[in-house]
Amino acid sequence: MNVALLLSGGRGERMGGGVPKQYRKAGGRLIIAYSMETLFAHPDIDAVQIAAEPAWRKEIAGCGAHLCPAGLWNRKFRGFSLPGKNRQLSVFYGLEAVRGYAKEKDYVLIHDAARPFVSSKQITDCIDSAKEHEGAMPVLPMKDTVYQSRDGRTVERLLERCFVYRGQAPEVFELGRYYEANVRLLPDEILKIHGSTEPAVMAGMDIALIPGDEKNFKITTKADLEKFCRMMERPGGEKT
Repeated sequence: MNVALLLSGGRGERMGGGVPKQYRKAGGRLIIAYSMETLFAHPDIDAVQIAAEPAWRKEIAGCGAHLCPAGLWNRKFRGFSLPGKNRQLSVFYGLEAVRGYAKEKDYVLIHDAARPFVSSKQITDCIDSAKEHEGAMPVLPMKDTVYQSRDGRTVERLLERCFVYRGQAPEVFELGRYYEANVRLLPDEILKIHGSTEPAVMAGMDIALIPGDEKNFKITTKADLEKFCRMMERPGGEKT
């Protein structure tokens, strides 16, 4: 079984305006609807778990029922889980819910609702690569020169950009091993985690790197949101 864990618990504090970015509209849809549609329609995704605040769940359910043809919402949606204090705690609570119906050797695909341009091909590539290892994540090469500075004021050293990558989502992991990797970080260390693959790397899991997709950007800032809205609202801007 392959389970998609869709993270939609972010509060959008960097965006301002009160409404979290994943629940804003672009192209006549909520932003979360774009990734939902791709995940539910993918033939290799057997179940979908969504981490979201209770206040938004009715709207998400309505969105799913409307978007998913042929009963995909009713067949694949397994439930909501609560978001945590940070992204990784949201992941952990989702994993606990997923373990209620999935097996240890099954795979969990973690994706952000704020990455609306995830493609079916990227999902397939992640799942296929993970099954040859213990997990997989898409990455992009660094185009700029990269420096290290611990104080943010002076340069300590130049990093070799050919060895540095930008991580993306979705990230796929063997459920049992990944869950245990997160348990080891409770209760405090998990609050320091910024990326889903960090616990897997810390636990020594074999994680494959696969080519990412420049289109699959994350909406983090107001500028990102404006860019996405422009893309979706121009003629022919529908998601491909």
